[in-house]
Amino acid sequence: MGDGLHFIDIVIFAMIAGFLVYRLRGVLGRRHGEERRRPNPFGQRPAARGAADARGSNDNIVTLPDRGRPPAADDQESPRSLAASLDAIKTADPSFDEKHFLEGATAAFRMVVEAFARGDADTLRPLLDDDVFDDFSTAIRQRERDGESLETRVERIQDATVLEAEIKGRKAQITVKFISDQVNITRNQDGKMIDGDPDRSVEVTDIWTFQRSLRSRDPNWLLVATRTPN
Repeated sequence: MGDGLHFIDIVIFAMIAGFLVYRLRGVLGRRHGEERRRPNPFGQRPAARGAADARGSNDNIVTLPDRGRPPAADDQESPRSLAASLDAIKTADPSFDEKHFLEGATAAFRMVVEAFARGDADTLRPLLDDDVFDDFSTAIRQRERDGESLETRVERIQDATVLEAEIKGRKAQITVKFISDQVNITRNQDGKMIDGDPDRSVEVTDIWTFQRSLRSRDPNWLLVATRTPN
């Protein structure tokens, strides 16, 4: 008789656990709406880079504040293939779609690069995690103290390719390589051009890592690391 009651208890607990999992997945991908924010390109489709110096090099390439690779989590899983990692993210978040993610990542890349050049912190804020935003803001303030202004135009994004994907604890991370053609011009406080060529674009390669909590109601991915190829 005691064994029978024990079995019934197990069944009841299993039903409760299943119900909780169902409720949890039901809220993944929904925004919490706690604050007013500019649109994030990773949101549900409505229609579908160590230096803090933001000055350009002799090749007219603007260096973004470098956050390097995100810190590894203690519970990081063993390495797996890219396809398997993407499948794991899809399993944890059924709303995830690689094509949709890359479209959002590409849009975010253009927005971040151009907003950084303008010094537009309002646009950058909802797209970056706190540490990256602090680095970008520091670089913008330093540029302003130097009396310089930066103009950047992303003329074309040649390629956006997923390099890495993984789940670390409760967070999914995806690393993307962007190859773009950019025009970058630096002017001094008198408006005189001191670097760059408005009629010449250069090819720039960036590697960015985006992250999203799999248990958050917010569907948006944030930029958590930027780097250049080794």
